Amino acid sequence: MWYRLFKYVLLGPLLRLLGRPEVEGLQHVPTEGPVIIAANHLAVIDSLYLALVMPRRVTFLAKQEYFTGTGVKGRFQRWFFTASGQVPVDRTGGTAAADALAAATKILRSGGVWAIHPEGTRSPDGRIYRGRTGALRVAMATGAPVIPVVLSGTDKVNPRGSRFWRFAKVRIDVGAPRYYPPMVLNTEVPAERVRAATDLLMRELAARSGRHYVDRYAATFGSRQ
Repeated sequence: MWYRLFKYVLLGPLLRLLGRPEVEGLQHVPTEGPVIIAANHLAVIDSLYLALVMPRRVTFLAKQEYFTGTGVKGRFQRWFFTASGQVPVDRTGGTAAADALAAATKILRSGGVWAIHPEGTRSPDGRIYRGRTGALRVAMATGAPVIPVVLSGTDKVNPRGSRFWRFAKVRIDVGAPRYYPPMVLNTEVPAERVRAATDLLMRELAARSGRHYVDRYAATFGSRQ
C-alpha cells in the first residue's frame, strides 16, 4: 500500500513537477517475470525516479544503516525504506557481497524486479564508471534479463551537497533486455565471463548516454553514497 501511496500521492507528483521526466523504451520492460534494471548513477534521487516511471514495482537493496539509525531522522529513514518495500543488506564485512546477491536472487526467484546501479556509488562527474559484477553474476545465475537504463538530469534536480531539490529536466532511456543463459545448477559463474559482460554493459550505458566511459571504479575518486 505504501509503495503506491509514495508513487502516486506523496512523492510521485512532486518528482513529476520538479523533473518533468521524459521516458523512452518502457515497452522493453516485461509485464511479468524476473527482471534486473541496471542504471547509471548520478544522484541519490535516481532510485525514486526509477520507481516512479517503471510500470512494475521495483525493489532496491538499501544499506542496512538506513534501517538502524537513531533519532527523528533515523526513525523516519527506517519507516520510509521499510514502508516502500526496500530490502536491507549489510554492505560491510566478508560475507556482505554474498548476502546481497542472495537477497537479490530471492527477489528475482519470486518474479520481482530488482534495480541496481552497477557503479556502486554516484558518478563524481557525470561520466559512466566501471561496474561492479553483482548484477551480471545474478543474471547468469538466475536467467533474469538485464535492462540497461540511462538517467540524465537527476543530478540537476538533486545536486550533490545540496539540501534542496530543484527544477530540471529528467530523461530516462530504457533499453532492450539482454539475456544471459543461466548456468547449470550449482555451477559457479566464471569470473572472467561475468567481468567481460559487466564491462560491455557499462560501455553500452556510456554509448547510450553520450557520456565518456571510465575504466575505473567511481569510489576511487572519493565518491560515496
